[in-house]
Amino acid sequence: QVQLVESGGGLVQAGGSLRLSCAASGSRSSINTMGWYRQAPGKQRELVAVITSGGRINYADSVKGRFTISRDNAKNTVTLQMSSLKPEDTGVYYCYVYVWRGYWGQGTQVTVSS
Repeated sequence: QVQLVESGGGLVQAGGSLRLSCAASGSRSSINTMGWYRQAPGKQRELVAVITSGGRINYADSVKGRFTISRDNAKNTVTLQMSSLKPEDTGVYYCYVYVWRGYWGQGTQVTVSS
């Protein structure tokens, strides 16, 4: 069973920056994909950014050029650096990892005020 511990998030003004981190533990196998999804009020959960163990990255079009995802394979951590934040980035951000199956973190709130 994989456990995910998220940190970061909070309240920031538009144009500001935040950093989210997620640490995975309990996996007996190497973690293939790590990343972040988000869910805004009244909307479906959507992909923000994911990164494979080989370094392949996929970003949502809405965050390209503003968000940067990175991971430390040795520590099983994934980080999302968010810059130039917009009110539409507001939502609950969930850490996601895939190792034989998908696992979700408990979510962390990101609120961007205009």
